[in-house]
Amino acid sequence: QVQLVESGGGLVQAGGSLRLSCAASGRSFSIYAMGWFRQAPGKEREFVARIRWSAEATYYAGSVKGRFTISRDNAKNTVYLQMNNLNPEDTAVYYCAVDKGYSRTPVTAPGIYDYWGQGTQVTVSS
Repeated sequence: QVQLVESGGGLVQAGGSLRLSCAASGRSFSIYAMGWFRQAPGKEREFVARIRWSAEATYYAGSVKGRFTISRDNAKNTVYLQMNNLNPEDTAVYYCAVDKGYSRTPVTAPGIYDYWGQGTQVTVSS
């Protein structure tokens, strides 16, 4: 079993920045990739960003590309999401997730991820 704990959410004004963290722990787990998703009230969960665990490979949703940066610290089993130039449309609960790597696609689909955190609220005021 894998536990994921997100942190770093909060309230920020439009144009501001936040950095989310997600720490993974558990026994005998392997990570192929980790992703960030978000879900706004009344909307479906949507893909934000993804990073491979042992390769320099990242992937972003078009709506956040150029503003958000995903990174990782393998030694700490932690993934980060640096969010800059935030706007009210970024308001949502943000979730991190683990893909154990079974060659499932598309990588933007929540269904291919095996473990999820509890989420952290990000609110951007105008």
